[in-house]
Amino acid sequence: MSPKEDKRREAEINAISEAAEKAAQQNAVERVMKARSKERPVVIEYINNIIDDAMYLAGDRCFAEDESVTGGIGLFKGIPVTFIGHRKGRDLEENIKCRFGMPDPEGYRKAIRLMKQAAKFERPVIAFVDTPGAYPGKEAEERGQGQAIAECIKTMSRLPVPVVTVFTGEGGSGGALAFASGDRLIMLENSIFSILSPEGFASILWHDAERWQEAAKVMRLTAEDIKDLGVCDEIVPEPAETSQMHERRFFDTVADAIWRNLRPLLMKDGGELVRDRYLKLRKTGSKYGRN
Repeated sequence: MSPKEDKRREAEINAISEAAEKAAQQNAVERVMKARSKERPVVIEYINNIIDDAMYLAGDRCFAEDESVTGGIGLFKGIPVTFIGHRKGRDLEENIKCRFGMPDPEGYRKAIRLMKQAAKFERPVIAFVDTPGAYPGKEAEERGQGQAIAECIKTMSRLPVPVVTVFTGEGGSGGALAFASGDRLIMLENSIFSILSPEGFASILWHDAERWQEAAKVMRLTAEDIKDLGVCDEIVPEPAETSQMHERRFFDTVADAIWRNLRPLLMKDGGELVRDRYLKLRKTGSKYGRN
């Protein structure tokens, strides 16, 4: 390698190191704001760029269709898969239609239906998470919101097929947990995963939602925090500019991360998957003596 190439390589390494250091120094408040940015790709865009021949399926076969949860079947790397995910809109009208990505019980029951279908036809499940949390409306509670979320968690945790979950933005409360009890959990660099929103946390703890930034700093909700707890398996770096997340190469980066985590799971039988998944979930938080 010539001296000129050495210098160029050194410059590249320094640039990468500086970027990594800068990312490490970002505080939780910045991560929350980036996770909520309207400029980020929505789940539908990930699906359309990662899943080939996607066929969307609707309805929970019980009450109604919930626009805030999307799902269906398609091909990933030539393999038939089932996909599910939270849906946010690109404009106000679309966001109102899907309640800003906050599902009703029907959305979770639709996801349950699709996961059971995946088990029947032995298709891996790829789940995408981007939600502030489950919809907190009176009607949702009357139709069994808590039960639907619990059933969704139970169903995913017992699936005899591989399950990979990708957090693309917000991951709030049980609304996110419903899709996060699989074999592997991937988080984008600026995605978050928390027991509830920072505003809700501040409201409960200090009776003041305006203190949400203070709450974000103590909630340990960043991708690095979640990986440190043993919940996240891989963090996907994001481009410096949010606009670059819409480029094909970034979607390819996310697809590669999914494949790295999915491929080893395809070698396991159903019983082994369920056993290993149970052990993984049981170890959650054990590093700090919390389990």
